[in-house]
Amino acid sequence: MVGWGIYDFLGGVFSKQIGFFKSLFWSQLAGLAAVLLIALAMKPERYVSFLAIGLTPVAAAVYAAGYLFFFKGFEKGNVSIIAAIMNLWAVFTMLFAFVFMGQRLATTQALGVFMIISGATLASIDWGGVGSRGFQLSLGVREAILGAFFFGIFWNVSEIISEEIGWLLNTLLVKFGIAVFLLIYSLSGRREIGLRGTSTGKKSVILFMGVIEVAAVALVNYGLTIGDAILITPIASALSVVTITLAVLFLKEKVSKLQGFGIITAITGIIATAF
Repeated sequence: MVGWGIYDFLGGVFSKQIGFFKSLFWSQLAGLAAVLLIALAMKPERYVSFLAIGLTPVAAAVYAAGYLFFFKGFEKGNVSIIAAIMNLWAVFTMLFAFVFMGQRLATTQALGVFMIISGATLASIDWGGVGSRGFQLSLGVREAILGAFFFGIFWNVSEIISEEIGWLLNTLLVKFGIAVFLLIYSLSGRREIGLRGTSTGKKSVILFMGVIEVAAVALVNYGLTIGDAILITPIASALSVVTITLAVLFLKEKVSKLQGFGIITAITGIIATAF
């Protein structure tokens, strides 16, 4: 929760400064290097099942797609609001776990899901323009919803892979797949990925982003080996508490009263899903 909260805040900052793709590409590459060093030190079992081989490219593709949309949302919109909308990834994860994996929710967890959806809806609307322009989504919200959908798919797939080959090998293989996917995406669209002109300080922070994000992924993958996605991911999704707090403190972002109420409602819903 803490690791992702910091990563998403910094991702929101750098998406506006150097572009969403550069921020994502280099931080994920740094994360790959970090988890590779961990794997070399811990020497996990090298056995990889055919199921894991088949699912790893899928996991890498949907995870990369999720963050591409998420960081694009950060580039266009308010970090606090986009972070609140991304809470929906927990709802999608739980929905897929319920429908396809037979996992079930307690009454308080179902109430929490309802609160997340309601809160995300309130946070996503540009209430200032309702009177003159009708209901309109705030900038970046569409991208955040798509990102949440892809993350919902990812965590259910990741749970299967973690149970097959362990959390560390899963994290390493998926991170490698993400780097390959983003590189292909860059080459196909002829997107600039160089950091020429970027200060050393910013480069260092981007590398730090990658290390802290891969630590968060590894911890959640470990959690999935001993627990169910329907419970683990809602707890981790409370990351928005950290992201929003940092955005308000350091970016001085403003949200309307209704959007603030929506953010609080969504966060309360996340807490409820953990019980």
